[in-house]
Amino acid sequence: MTKLNRSIDRGLSVLEVVHTSGRISLAVLAARTSLPKATLLRICATLEARRWLFRRSSDGNYQLGSAFPQGNGMPNRVDRLVAVAKDEILRLSHDTGLGSDLAAGIGGGRVEIVDTTRRFQVHGVFPDTVGFRPSPVLSALGTAYLFALSGADRAQALQALASRLPREDVKALPGLASVLKGIAERGYAVRPAGHWGRAVDYGELPAAIAVPIVAGKEPVGAVNLVWKATDHSVEAVAKDHLSRLRSAARIIGRNYADLS
Repeated sequence: MTKLNRSIDRGLSVLEVVHTSGRISLAVLAARTSLPKATLLRICATLEARRWLFRRSSDGNYQLGSAFPQGNGMPNRVDRLVAVAKDEILRLSHDTGLGSDLAAGIGGGRVEIVDTTRRFQVHGVFPDTVGFRPSPVLSALGTAYLFALSGADRAQALQALASRLPREDVKALPGLASVLKGIAERGYAVRPAGHWGRAVDYGELPAAIAVPIVAGKEPVGAVNLVWKATDHSVEAVAKDHLSRLRSAARIIGRNYADLS
């Protein structure tokens, strides 16, 4: 009988557990594979280098990466964006001292938050945002992405969205042209003052500025800086950190394009 390769067997065991779990912490992964954490870290680092696995910057959990073979043979676009952006949003957050959300375009003019560096103890704002779809007309991420779409794509998206948007969003639609003009003039999108965007259990009212992420000529998402509205004015954050935010968006877009 041919002797099995133990390293490959362990790696496949890790992938099997992650695949069935969706997202999993290192501690739970160790319990389910019966492997020491030090061994797991080496295995996971190898799989991350091949983009078969990635570790979320928001909570440290592992999930399948952008290069893991899919049923259609194509890597998932959202996973690809998270994979190329996770280190950059961590650097952005470290450099600015503010939280950062990464949003991926999901079609129809909408984005979904797919990763975040928010930590309540550090930033004081609600951190559990992954999976949330910000308003396309009342959020910094949503309007930044909408701004980056071509005129035809934006018009088509808004036509489809008009019948499905919440009442607050519908009321804001007539002012969207002015919002987009403001983005063009300032170079960034802002969260309207007083807009929560979602029900929260704790934390304070957030403020945010965002810019789109463009790969080649294709908008693929948006990235923001977010903070307690009482801590800083939008103008002060833009003055101090807009260039760093734009740099992060360019780096993410370039890295995404390189993987396409």
